[in-house]
Formats: sequence, structure tokens, C-alpha cells
Amino acid sequence: MITDAGVLGFALWTVLYHASFLFGLRPSVTFLIWLVGCVLVAGAVAARAVRRARLAGPAPDAAPTAAGTAAAVPAGATGQPRRWLLPVTVAAVVAAVTAGLAGTPAGDVLSWWVPAAAGAVAGVGVMLLTRRAWRADDAAPPAPPVPTALQAGYALLISTGVAISSLYLARNTPDDVYYVGKTVWVAERDLVPTNDFLFTENVAPAMGSLPPTPSIEVFDGALAHVLGIHGASATWYLALPVMAVLAVLALWRLTHRWAPRRPVLAFSVAVAYLYLVAGSDAALGTFHLPRLYEGKGMFVSAVIPLMWLYLTEWFDTRSRRSLLLVFALSVTAAGLTTTSAIILPMLVGAAGLAMLLVGRWKDAVIGGLAAVAYPVGAIVVSRLVLGGMNAAGADDAFFDAEYTYRRTLLVGIVGVISGLALWCGPLLARRRTPALLAAGAALVMSVLLVPGVLETLGALTGISVVLWRVPWLLALPTLIGLLCTVSVPSPSRLLRGAVGGLVAAAMVASFAIWATPMWSPDSWVETHNRPTWKLPQQRQEIAFWIAGQDRPDGLVLAPSTIMRTSLIVTSRVRVVLPRDFYLVEYDLNSDFAKDRLLLAHLADGREKPGQEQVDAAVERLGVGTICVYNGNRYARGMAVELGFEEFATRSGPGATTCYGRAG
Repeated sequence: MITDAGVLGFALWTVLYHASFLFGLRPSVTFLIWLVGCVLVAGAVAARAVRRARLAGPAPDAAPTAAGTAAAVPAGATGQPRRWLLPVTVAAVVAAVTAGLAGTPAGDVLSWWVPAAAGAVAGVGVMLLTRRAWRADDAAPPAPPVPTALQAGYALLISTGVAISSLYLARNTPDDVYYVGKTVWVAERDLVPTNDFLFTENVAPAMGSLPPTPSIEVFDGALAHVLGIHGASATWYLALPVMAVLAVLALWRLTHRWAPRRPVLAFSVAVAYLYLVAGSDAALGTFHLPRLYEGKGMFVSAVIPLMWLYLTEWFDTRSRRSLLLVFALSVTAAGLTTTSAIILPMLVGAAGLAMLLVGRWKDAVIGGLAAVAYPVGAIVVSRLVLGGMNAAGADDAFFDAEYTYRRTLLVGIVGVISGLALWCGPLLARRRTPALLAAGAALVMSVLLVPGVLETLGALTGISVVLWRVPWLLALPTLIGLLCTVSVPSPSRLLRGAVGGLVAAAMVASFAIWATPMWSPDSWVETHNRPTWKLPQQRQEIAFWIAGQDRPDGLVLAPSTIMRTSLIVTSRVRVVLPRDFYLVEYDLNSDFAKDRLLLAHLADGREKPGQEQVDAAVERLGVGTICVYNGNRYARGMAVELGFEEFATRSGPGATTCYGRAG
């Protein structure tokens, strides 16, 4: 109920947000309309439920097993001939081990073609095995497992604990200046910026790679405006904990649906994986709590598992409710990130391919259209209105198949475990639909990891810059959890359970020893003893101090980290360079870009340009205030030479002096 309500509610918000462009509504007005709509929809659903309950009469007593009926259901590999199962498993193990060793000293002698070829064999083999098992199973689809009250309580308890921990972990990322900065802009101005809001006052063209289709930042900003609180506080103190609950419950629902046995153990291992395997800037743990408030973090952490869950329900039941949830989730995905228009078609393609192979082409087409029509349509419409997407810098940021695996699934022992989850997970999943969909995902991912495939895909689509995210189509934490559901032939139920427990303990120990936990400084995370903004505290204090000064008109020049923090503190302080990465959108050879880089390097103490250069850049950009650390004596002297006068100073730590244009 919690996750479905969250999906439907945010889908409604996203539709209203997109419609607001047609009517010129302010975000706060759209937000109030959304609140009224949620109340009306909730009332209608409740009234319908009461009416159905009265017509149905008292329900018969049900007594689900302690494992939520999961223990009685065989794994997806049941009924498969051993002569085919063994070579496929061997290929999967070879692919996982060699892929995990890639990039390590032990794997330097191996070509990526070794794991790619073994993975392709394993992917095709797993797909054929699950297809054979599906066709050999003439029984009706098994009833979906029903969690016990104890299991549901455990999932809620874990999700609440994760939500609380989200308040104390802070990972500052350069992207925050855009995502949280946009929220702050909306909160302070009650206006959606359709043009550039980082470098200019909604005047310059917006970045072509970031159309205004995502609605999450505007939702947080509208929430802050209506409540009268800061946009960053609404994001990090209100929205983030709710997102954490939804993401963990989404993971629980898929794991419980796909696990053939021991769903609680599998779920616990999946949560441990997210907490213990971070560090890398592309690890899934890094995109969970540390970046969940960014739409792409919520997309990979919640939308992906829920989409696999809803597609499982759709293919099993063909109910209008499940199809509605598939469509609503796709709208939600469009409201979170433009990446949804890239990853969802791949995910749906993997699921559809699996269904086509067992003759369910009609269900595959209907489910596929419901899942991709809105996010792809939203991008197409925005491109028609705003112009073509700018792919500048895409080639420089491209990662091939080997490096994509290393960035997202990682290397070493953790990379081996990820590979085992990718290629062996379908053999362990619950029979029929879960196993078939997991096999489809494994097959598509295996093809994408073949050298040259990502290059070709990037050349055809122009989206090379984000193709390293293709592993997001996998429900990887759930697949990793499925590894501890392995069953060994034994008359003793205790022994079978002990094997799963040992596998789970070994995996968690491996994560703890060889990976980087979410709370480690090596993950660029700071832990605090109280809820805090996700900013380095000293930078935050300096940015607030600058914002509180009576400054001359014009842009503010400060050290790059302070300028990046400043737009999160307030949109009212306009800075010279919010983030140098975004300048690629505005022609790096233009004065617009060169002047900003020159002055930022001066404020950072990285360069000592001449007075004539600095004076010309200051005049062209209209700089009114220069604030630099006291240790940057060259920049302080330059400010005086340019005719700026000192008007404020701040003692250490982070001692800073500000100069204003005279007159």
C-alpha cells in the first residue's frame, strides 16, 4: 500500500507539473492542486474498498506459512536437465570470475573477450533453460507469495532505520548545485526556471542535456515554498527519509516476490550490499542513501525493482491494476530523471524478449507500451519544444564494456559476486515469471557487455555519456540476495537452511572486508551526530556568511567550492562559476566560458593571471564582489589593484575576506 500509493501520488504530481507549463501555473498552485487531487483519489479508493468489502462479506481465514508460502515453491531451475544445467553454470562462473578479475593485477593478462564470451554463453544458456522450464510447466502460475505479519514488520523496521540513518550521512556531490540548487530556486521564487538558472537569471538557454521534464526538484521546492522552509531542508530533512522508506520497501517487495525461499535473508543481504558496497562514484550503494534525493538515485533504487515487480504481476495476472501500476511507475520515472527514457526501454526490452520467447507477445507489447510511452514521449515533446539534445562532451565521458562493468559491478571479490548474481540469479529465482524475467535481463546485459556493442549503441543514439548506466536495468541487489537462496539436495531442512546462511555470511563478510561502506570517508561521506545538510559544514558557513553581507550589485567571485555551495544556500547570490563541468554546454572557446574559468582559477589560487586579463573578465561578466581565502594573497592583492575595496572579513577556520567594487 505504501509503495503503490507513493507511485500513484508522484505520477499524479508529474502529470500536473507537465500540464502546468500549458497554463503557466506557479509550483505552489500546482502543489495545492496535487494535494486536493490526492485527497480525492484516496477517498475514492477507500470508498470503493469499503463497498467491495461489504459485497464480498467476511473473508475466510488464511494461514500462510512462516516463509510466506515461499518454501514450497521450487526454484526456477527445477525440471531442467542436468546435462544442460552444468555447462551453463560453468560458463556463468567463468564469466563472473574473469569479469571480476578484470582491472586487477590477476586479470591483466586476460582479454575482456573472455568474460564477454563466457557471459554471452551463460546468458543464452540461462534464457534457454528458463524457457524450457516454462514450457514444461503446464500448471497454472503459482499464487504470489504472501508475507507474514512478522516479515512485513521486519521490512518496515529496516526501512525506518534506513530513513533515520539518511539524516546523519552527508555526501556532497558536484551535481547538487543543479538538483538542490533548482529546488532552492523554486522554493525562493515560486517559479520553474525554463532557461539557465545557474549562470544567469533564467536568461541564457537551458542546458540541452537537462530538459525540464523531471519534476522531483520542483516538487521539493514547491513543498518548501508552501511550508515556508528552506528548499535544502525540504529535500534533506523531509523528502529524503520518505524516499528511503519507499526505496527499501521496493527492494523488499521484489526480493520477496522473486526469492523461492528465505526471502528475509535475501532481503537482508541485499540491504547489506547497498550499505557496504559504496566508494566508487558509480556503485549502487553510492546512488542509494548518499544520492537518493537526486532523481536518478531514486530511479535506480526504487523504480527499477518496482518495475520488475509490476511487470511480474502483469505477466502473471494480466490485471488492469497491474497494468495501471506499470504505467504510473513509468510516469514517476519520467518525473525523476531523463535517464528513464534510456534505461526503461532496455529493461522493458529484456522483459518483452523473455515473454516473446514463450509466446506471450501480446502481453509483452501491451506492457512494454505502458512502461515506455510516457518517459520517451516526455523527452520527445521537450526536444521538439526546446530543440535537440546537446551531446557535447559525450565522447570524452564514454566508458566501454569492460570499464562499465568495473565502475558499476566493481572488481575483485565484489565483482565476482556481482557476476554470479547476474548470470546465476535467474537459475535461483522463483519458477516461471520471476526466473524468466531475470533470464531476460541477464541475456540483454550479456549482449551489452560484448565489446563494440556499447560503442555502436552510442554512435546510433548519441547518448554515449550515460551508457555506463546500462547495468541499472538489473535488479542487482535482489539478484545478489537470491544467491543465499541456493538449495542443496539434503533430507535435512536444517542443513539446507544452514547452507543459505553460510552463503549469506560469506557474502556480507566479503562486502565488509573488500568493499567500501557507505559511511566511510573513502565514499566521500561524512557522518554526523545530528541531522545535517549534505554539505561540508565549513563551506556552508562561509556561503551563508557571504549571503548575509550587504554586497554591491553584480556577480560574486569566490573559491569554486564556495560558489558551488552558494547556489544551494540561496539563489539570490549569483556567482561567476557554479560548476565548471556545465560550461561544456556553452562553448568552451567563448568568452562566456573562458572568463569564468580564468576568474575561478584566480580565486582558487591555481593560476596567477595578469591584471589586464582579470580586469577584462571582471568587466565582461559584471563582477561586483570578490571573496577569497586570506591565504590567497595574490587574489587579494589583485582585488585591490582592480579598485575593489575590502568590506568584510571572517576569521578562521576558513578565514575569508570580501572586496566590493568601489562606487
